[in-house]
Amino acid sequence: MHDEDMSENEHVNPTTHMNDGSYTGTRHVADGVIEIDTMLGGWERVTAGYLMEGEAPVLVETGSQTSVPVLLAALDSLGIGPHDLAGVAVTHIHLDHAGGVGDVARAFPDATVYVHEKGARHLADPERLISSAAQVYGPLLDSLYGRLTATEQERIRALPDGAEIRVSPNRVLVAIDSPGHAKHHLAVHDSLSGILFAGDAVGVRLPDAGVLRPATPPPDFDLDQAVHSLHRFARRKPSRVALAHYGIVPGDPSDILEEAIQVLQHWVGVAERAFRSGADVALALEEAFSEELSSTSEVERQKLETLNGVHSNAAGISRWLAKSEEAQI
Repeated sequence: MHDEDMSENEHVNPTTHMNDGSYTGTRHVADGVIEIDTMLGGWERVTAGYLMEGEAPVLVETGSQTSVPVLLAALDSLGIGPHDLAGVAVTHIHLDHAGGVGDVARAFPDATVYVHEKGARHLADPERLISSAAQVYGPLLDSLYGRLTATEQERIRALPDGAEIRVSPNRVLVAIDSPGHAKHHLAVHDSLSGILFAGDAVGVRLPDAGVLRPATPPPDFDLDQAVHSLHRFARRKPSRVALAHYGIVPGDPSDILEEAIQVLQHWVGVAERAFRSGADVALALEEAFSEELSSTSEVERQKLETLNGVHSNAAGISRWLAKSEEAQI
């Protein structure tokens, strides 16, 4: 564990290993907030879920369908029985965040599923989402992410901006509509700890790589909306920022959010110059940002590239630039 991670919180639970040899990592990151490593692809510290403790416990993010066994084992180790979980909230419906929703809902029959208004129908009827994901991920869909089991419509609650999920009398999670990464993206802000659970809207920062990267995949990336969402986060003055990829970000939240804006604008600036000149956008991004990973291990680079690849980011930015050009004609 890195020193910076120890400084994020003094109450870190030891990593535990299940009897079958599989790994599950849980740790308290604030009073009543437990980070769960959902182990995408068997990798540690790549995808996180967060258990909000209270009279009506809520899980924020399930991770992928392939992560469900690790997630359920972790919840069981925390004493969460089948009728104890009151809610499951996902920041958006991409499979590395919401792929496990249907299976988790089945395991916890009393839990309400919370999602952005624009994503709710896909959780009830995931066929179109899965078809789209198959085109994007190819063989990785089944080997790494898995698919998505449908959730009963009556168990799904669509969250408008400002809606609250009550966890206990003194704790609510406030939904923040935050498009840019995806049109169906929302963050949740914990009223008690002050932690902002930002999904992918702030970007990706794997602790063992230590570099904050934007997440700009097609088809929904929009620079203006993304920056607006980051400004909205800053106005809420969170105590800390928690990422799905991965964990509590060390440092002052206002500085982190400003860095996210600057990094995002830098990536788009590099991509736009290549796009306007007819050059290869992905190659331009690789050349511009490969040096920042020069001291990172091959395994960590593989994690980052699989989860947040340059080619995916290039495709999303290029699509946005093309749409912006069309709108000006």
